[in-house]
Amino acid sequence: MEPVPLLISSLANPRIKRAVKLRQRSHRDELGLMLIEGYRELKHAADNGHLPAELFFCRDLFQGTNEDTLIAQCRAGDALATECTADVFNKISYRDRPDGLLAIAPLVKRSLADLVLPDNPLVVIAESIEKPGNLGTILRSADAAGANAVIVCDRCTDINNPNVVRASIGTLFTQPVVEASTTETIEFLRAHHIQVVAATPHTQMLYTQMDMRGPTAIVLGTEQYGLSQAWMEQTQTQVRIPMLGKADSLNVAAAATILLFEVVRQRGSGALAPVTPEGGQAPRTH
Repeated sequence: MEPVPLLISSLANPRIKRAVKLRQRSHRDELGLMLIEGYRELKHAADNGHLPAELFFCRDLFQGTNEDTLIAQCRAGDALATECTADVFNKISYRDRPDGLLAIAPLVKRSLADLVLPDNPLVVIAESIEKPGNLGTILRSADAAGANAVIVCDRCTDINNPNVVRASIGTLFTQPVVEASTTETIEFLRAHHIQVVAATPHTQMLYTQMDMRGPTAIVLGTEQYGLSQAWMEQTQTQVRIPMLGKADSLNVAAAATILLFEVVRQRGSGALAPVTPEGGQAPRTH
């Protein structure tokens, strides 16, 4: 076996070619590997035990002063760290402005059986989300709101897509993220006695009128079609976010953020005191 070069300068290097192929879902699934690019993303991964198998770096592209510490952290976890020229790194990078760090790591792969939830969980269900940017932003908001898990149902977008990692700014690694079918997820929520709150424009109840201080799962669907019939039939409560302009729907990631931070508001205040469209206090909903 040939020794690993200290510096990769050839665009034809087989390790560079393999890294480029991992942009494709078929190669990620075949090899069980994913790409993590960027300092913040890789830092979140490493700090949460998702250590890379390989790390490529280019000092000419570094944007800070802490990169060497992160490289050492990855090496301590047995990552093969290799320096690249700028031309080589730009070939493997999928960003417009790379910051000189890109890793190859095992896929994020969990099942519902792996989830260990607290007594009063907050769970986000994202059904058939099509755009990696939206899914990544939902993960970022779920992390910020302290959600205990994100379940991706009937996936259209692979959670290991490099653009999901980028849009989530690495929060894919800071919380349990699971892929499962709608049927499996509904059974899981029933078994754990978690109320299901579905976001839809086709209801009268405002999201502020729903008591979400107890175990709660917020379910969101695609912007174009909304939630599937299976979810609409199984949810105990449907809520809407008021739309006062011409558009008939919000970006799904924006809707997720609004609903998540309503849960934060309710649980932080210790009391439910929403306002109805008429300006009065809404009745408590059980």
